[in-house]
Amino acid sequence: MESLAAAQNALMPRMPRIGDPAPQFEAVTTHGTIQLEEFKGTWLVLFSHPADFTPVCTTEFIAFAEAHSVLRQMNTELLGLSIDSVYAHISWVRNIEEKLDVKITFPVIADLSQEVANLYGMIMPGESTTEASRCVFVIDDEQIVRAMIYYPLTTGRNVDEIVRLVTALQTTDENGLATPANWRPGDRLMVPPPKTQEEAEGRAQDASVECTDWYFCTKKL
Repeated sequence: MESLAAAQNALMPRMPRIGDPAPQFEAVTTHGTIQLEEFKGTWLVLFSHPADFTPVCTTEFIAFAEAHSVLRQMNTELLGLSIDSVYAHISWVRNIEEKLDVKITFPVIADLSQEVANLYGMIMPGESTTEASRCVFVIDDEQIVRAMIYYPLTTGRNVDEIVRLVTALQTTDENGLATPANWRPGDRLMVPPPKTQEEAEGRAQDASVECTDWYFCTKKL
């Protein structure tokens, strides 16, 4: 049994991990054929949904559409995916605009072959073998995977948290500081712990840093 399980695992594609180069692909979308490399130079939120014309997915698409302009101001694009045809995608997108008065401005990958879904580990066989889970991949402007979030089929995503996550990652890159729990723009940031005793002693003299203890220090931008 162990050898069979090992053989099955060997056949499964390796899921990307944080810090890995994002797996490259070419795919048909509602905006035409797209290659991942076209997004180099911008950040990208690649997300999957289980199926078109389903209620929870529709609420998510509305939320993503409403956040799209904010993300674009952050040099970040959106790219959706499900295991549906491009015709189903187009019909659903048009339905959302007609019935709910929301225009979907981002492309949606038609992944009937499950090629991209398997490449990114979006299918959870324990839930469904024919639907993608609600996965989110944040890919930076160098096409490195910076964050991943997985939700079950039953639970809609918090798109505000996804925007906050991209903001936090970009803030860390720009300033070399970390973001604490529940951080929002304007809040104090965490200073990385000192690596030497000398650095710890010197930090106490830094007027721009507030320390509760030698390893727990914050800074205002």
